[in-house]
Amino acid sequence: MTFLEFLLLLLIAGVCGSIGQAIAGYSRGGCVVSIVLGFIGALLGTWLSGQLGLPELFNVNIGGNTFPIIWSIIGSVIFVVIVGFLTKKK
Repeated sequence: MTFLEFLLLLLIAGVCGSIGQAIAGYSRGGCVVSIVLGFIGALLGTWLSGQLGLPELFNVNIGGNTFPIIWSIIGSVIFVVIVGFLTKKK
């Protein structure tokens, strides 16, 4: 994986994480938090789809690695909702 492919992967994860935050209606942090949420959402969403036997809907292949766009958004929504319930609201 080249440096440009790595930056592209970070950009896609950031967009997926910020879409997940927008859908959940609870946002904390900035760009780095969105990138982390995108990757956590991809792990959680892929695991959830495997457990439920659901197909992979929209994958992007970057440098030989696949990134699940839809499952990343769904997983980040679930993760943001769980974090929102566990933390105190100001």
